[in-house]
Amino acid sequence: MTQQSDQIVEHLFRNEYGKLVATLTGIFGPSNIQIAEDIVQDTLITAINHWGSGKIPDNPTGWLVQVAKRKALNELKRNKMMQTHHQSGLLSHPNDQEASTIFLEDEIADSQLRMIFTCCHPSLNPESQIALTLKTLCGFGVKEVASALLTTESTINKRLYRAKTSIRNSDLPFDIPQGKELHMRLETVCLTLYLLFNEGYNSTASDSVIRKELCLEAIRLCKLMVDRFEDNRQLSALLALMCFHTARFDARIDDHGAIILFEDQDRSKWNTELINLGMQYLQRSMNEKSLSAYHIEASIAAEHCMAKSFESTDWRSIHNLYRLLEKIKPNPIIGLNLAIIQSKLDGIEASLVLLEKLSENAALKHYHLLPATQGIFNMKLQKYEKAITYLQKALELEPSLAENEYIKAKILECKKEG
Repeated sequence: MTQQSDQIVEHLFRNEYGKLVATLTGIFGPSNIQIAEDIVQDTLITAINHWGSGKIPDNPTGWLVQVAKRKALNELKRNKMMQTHHQSGLLSHPNDQEASTIFLEDEIADSQLRMIFTCCHPSLNPESQIALTLKTLCGFGVKEVASALLTTESTINKRLYRAKTSIRNSDLPFDIPQGKELHMRLETVCLTLYLLFNEGYNSTASDSVIRKELCLEAIRLCKLMVDRFEDNRQLSALLALMCFHTARFDARIDDHGAIILFEDQDRSKWNTELINLGMQYLQRSMNEKSLSAYHIEASIAAEHCMAKSFESTDWRSIHNLYRLLEKIKPNPIIGLNLAIIQSKLDGIEASLVLLEKLSENAALKHYHLLPATQGIFNMKLQKYEKAITYLQKALELEPSLAENEYIKAKILECKKEG
């Protein structure tokens, strides 16, 4: 396969996998999610085989849809599932014309919404809900799901197996819930989209710092939800947060794909249109009775986007917002951010004291950004030997390739300065 066709297949996998799985699940029913996944994977293998010589169709997405549709019809005929399917009127005599209606854009979008809520059914435990959504709707590999949920691949495999077994045995409906049940499930939906975006924004399973296709897919799905549930303020806040972070993409890495620290970013490269769009969604999310973590995180990102320079950032306001976030969503990562921001208020030495206390937290013992931050801060104090010790510890915790290269470069810098 040529490099071009390989890139196209990878791009299509990220952008079309979830759409096709959701649409096929609408045909076969939730109890047969695995069949839907198998057909989509087989379709992608067919694409690889057909495009191997570099003969890529003019409309690759349309080609995938047609092949998936044909394979679905063959599967229906082979297993005689038409008689038992909940839409037997549509599928009792399947033909290309009838199947085509299932693959129309509106129906695909509706199928994705139904798929999201099926995966987030309360009969599944929250961990399984998120794992299943990331795997089936977002096209995550098991390794990526494990990384996003900070657990092992074997644990994720068990969760996925249990989730699919539960769906198969419970015969869950493929629909969008109403009333109180809808709002109960929206919590998990938001968290899933948040995790999807985070994996793209700070990639842990790729050579790249940013995996734009994951972030854009999270934004697309979130926008789908916002358009459908216009009155849900939490969704609007989440979409605002995604817009603010996405606006800074081009300033986060240099021409060689290396990391650029936030304080060194060229703000002229920030996307003002996306920032303005984020402000609109943030404004739309306000007047809620209670603030969600997404409201606060979006407000923090907005403070950064509004500052004309790193030096003029309102660190006191950001610190206060993080303190509020810590009350709503207590976790050690927020504590780490608070310790970092403390350096802007009381100096690096004060921040290092807080970071040292955090290093005793068991949840952060394998989190490479803690020793990496300690290393960078010691560098700023010109304590190069101490900085090297922390930076080497960060390397031992196996960061992503891009972060690995950045930390190694800082160690060399320390050795030259020291």
